[in-house]
Parts: sequence; structure tokens; C-alpha cells
Amino acid sequence: MGCVKPDNLAAATWGSPVFWWFERSGQYMRYEARETPGGGYELRIINPDGSEHVETFDRSDDLNKRQQDFELELAKDGWTGPHGWVL
Repeated sequence: MGCVKPDNLAAATWGSPVFWWFERSGQYMRYEARETPGGGYELRIINPDGSEHVETFDRSDDLNKRQQDFELELAKDGWTGPHGWVL
């Protein structure tokens, strides 16, 4: 379950955010992973109501682990996905 994430998200995305969408009962949630200008990483969660939650990480390994854990949480809560692309 979930996307296979590269070991080095920054190199894979070239600084562009990567989006993953999840669906449950016609509602959509997304999360974004990106490298920040200061060299860290960011996980931004956008809920169906538009509210956002941002978590920051110093290392891509920590971001990757959090993404995997988050996707497991979503699956347990009945969300399907991910459905995503690189913009």
C-alpha cells in the first residue's frame, strides 16, 4: 500500500512539490512533500475542509518515514489512494 518513495526526495523532485491524493466517501485529502529553500523538508497535509497542517524535517529519511506512517494511518481510517503526480 502507498507510493514507493525515493531515498532522496529532493533529488527526485528537483525542488518541486509532489502531491498525493486520497479519497473517502467523495471527499479528498492531499498531502505534499517538498524540499524547503533552507535545505530541509516539509510535509503539508491539506484536509477536505481546506485546513492545513505542516510538519518539517531536517533529513529526507525522516520525511520518508513520516510519509509511510501517515499513509498507513489514512488506510486505517478508510481513505483510498494514493493517487498522485509530480507538478
